[in-house]
Amino acid sequence: MLRRKGNLQSLAGFLEIPQDIVLDLPRITMLGNKQLLVENHKGIIEYTPSLVRIKLNQGELFVTGEGLILGNLQAEQILVEGMVREVKYDI
Repeated sequence: MLRRKGNLQSLAGFLEIPQDIVLDLPRITMLGNKQLLVENHKGIIEYTPSLVRIKLNQGELFVTGEGLILGNLQAEQILVEGMVREVKYDI
């Protein structure tokens, strides 16, 4: 499995394709501590105003904070807005 992943990374570099696409990785973008955009997710596991758990291809993403709301919710991306205190990637 690791060898295949290494081959895919090499191929992505050679073809100048972003690795997140080839390796099915999430892309996580933060704007300060006010917004968090998660692309290439597999769904929402749990949602409260203080915790959002997002399923990823490998593991989960935990977002903790205050007043968290789901802004733009689409099949491939989630926008979490509010006061983000911590982001944890658990494999």
